[in-house]
Amino acid sequence: MITISEKAANQVKSLQNNKAVRVSVTSGGCSGLTYQLDFVDAPAPNDEVFVLHNITLCCDKKSFFYLIGTELDFSDGLQGKGFFFNNPNASRTCACGESFSL
Repeated sequence: MITISEKAANQVKSLQNNKAVRVSVTSGGCSGLTYQLDFVDAPAPNDEVFVLHNITLCCDKKSFFYLIGTELDFSDGLQGKGFFFNNPNASRTCACGESFSL
C-alpha cells in the first residue's frame, strides 16, 4: 500500500481540481530511480488504486514494486517546500531527495 499524510492530503486537495494523483518511478536521477508525481483524470485500467483522505492515489504495477509501504508527505519548512516520499525500500537517496536506489 502507498499512503498519504494528512499534511500532504491537504496540499493535494488545494491543487488537484478533482483529479487522481499518479505516483510512479522512472529511471534517472543521481541515485538511479526518480519519483514522479502527476495529476490524472482517472487511473489506468491496470493501476493499483488507493483512496485515502478522499484522494485517489494510483500507481502502475512496476512502480508499485518500488513504492510498497511508501508515504507521500509534504513539507513547508525553512529548508524547502514541497512533496517528498518516505520510502522504506530505499537503501540510498540523493541529497535533494528526488531519486533513490534499492
